[in-house]
Amino acid sequence: MKKLTAMILAAVLVFSLAACSNNEEEPNNEPPSSTQPESSPDNASESDGSAADGDSATADAPLSGESNILIAYFTVPESDGVDTVARASRIVTDGELLGNHQYIAGLIQQSIGGDMFAIETVQEYPARPDLMDLAADEKSQNARPELSTQIENLENYDVIFLGYPNWNADLPMPLYTFLEEYDFSGKTIIPFVVHGGSGFSNTIRTIANLQPNATVITDGLSISRDSVANAEDDVRDWVQSFGLTNE
Repeated sequence: MKKLTAMILAAVLVFSLAACSNNEEEPNNEPPSSTQPESSPDNASESDGSAADGDSATADAPLSGESNILIAYFTVPESDGVDTVARASRIVTDGELLGNHQYIAGLIQQSIGGDMFAIETVQEYPARPDLMDLAADEKSQNARPELSTQIENLENYDVIFLGYPNWNADLPMPLYTFLEEYDFSGKTIIPFVVHGGSGFSNTIRTIANLQPNATVITDGLSISRDSVANAEDDVRDWVQSFGLTNE
């Protein structure tokens, strides 16, 4: 009787292990394709977007542990003829004029720490409406504007928050220069965008294509340029959702 009981228990154990094995999903290393249509162009306006805006998913699991953090951003404050409240690409805080992405980058730094880095170009970008025309020309020419700022000690950083406007449903061309100039292999890239209605468009997928050996988080922060001035709580909650601490 004891021998029979032992045989039954052994059979149950084998069956249980097989069932557990069958329930495990195989990891999918290929980013799923985007099924949503590309958003309409933002006409060179700084943009807001989220993972629901049609970008591919490359990683959406929360991060954890201590990381050296870099907050890189590209911003073009509109300095002429644009109301600082009504759909502008700038914001005034404590008497200082900031580009939208510079402002959001500062909020991220307040919440998590890290170093800030402005992606700047040798050429100076004009204010609107000339900015819209120049951005469209750069895209049609597949231009790579020369950068005037460089990251020092990139090896010291594990996590890169990357902020940029949505220009004509694409990355600004200086972002192509930036992402082709640096190798972020083994690092985590977390995008954020301030937009005029198009969200991220397909820019997260583009980042993943340009940096195939980096982990690109799809749960990026997308903020309408109309909401930047009131974004502090949203930025804090989003940053804290990753469970990061800065070394």
